[in-house]
Amino acid sequence: MAPMGIRLSPLGMAVFCLLGLGVLYHLYSGFLAGRFAFFMLGAPAAEAPAGSVDLRELLAAAVRAAVEGGEEVRRVREDNVLNEKAKGKTREGADELMTTGDFLSNRKMYYLLKTAFPGVQINTEEHVDEDDPEAISWDRTIPEDMRVIEPKFVQADSVTVWIDPLDATQEYTGYKVLSLLDVSEKNQEKADVYIHVTYIKKWDICAGNAVLKTLGGQMTTLTGEEISYTGSDGNEDGLIASINMNHRALIEKLPSLDKISKN
Repeated sequence: MAPMGIRLSPLGMAVFCLLGLGVLYHLYSGFLAGRFAFFMLGAPAAEAPAGSVDLRELLAAAVRAAVEGGEEVRRVREDNVLNEKAKGKTREGADELMTTGDFLSNRKMYYLLKTAFPGVQINTEEHVDEDDPEAISWDRTIPEDMRVIEPKFVQADSVTVWIDPLDATQEYTGYKVLSLLDVSEKNQEKADVYIHVTYIKKWDICAGNAVLKTLGGQMTTLTGEEISYTGSDGNEDGLIASINMNHRALIEKLPSLDKISKN
């Protein structure tokens, strides 16, 4: 009797191959997804200790918040719905102006950061109604130029963020602020020392202080003390900022200005 042959069905073979390919696809796609995330987002985020915040993530979120807030400012200006009003007086008696641009920018930045980092203290120039929150989230993407920064965890309650949603509101209401972004270098004025002898809000100086310090400069009170960015909203003790100068020598030449700052 002749041996029986095994006859394979072309359709069955096709189904079997497709099932095999499907299994391989699911196995390999998980690997590729992990590699893609590593490439796009940098090294996997380390697990944060309880009650801590990663300063690299906070920096990335702050940049995103600034972009979101800036878009609100531009939209309000382009739509010309400023709704300008005085929210109070400065100590010198000048009106403190606020526009819809200030309010919406402040709100957008505050809730993006507060949602992402609920344990961080966030101080804003404009009032935020906590009973009417805005649903806005950050996707935790780290920009490419920040991926070289190593994660650094600190206690969340040791960090304070200051938000000034729109500096130079007076110029904004007159649509002059955009010209500041297009000034030729030959027309820019440069200075090595800046002195402010009266009360000033911390959200007006904290960003400049950070940039100046990064460039090797210093900003202190008129008596040479570090400016504290915790506690009250304002700096009562005046300030002196310098770069490429002997900061201590400058302070020693200003023995009486700290008294003026109290007035």
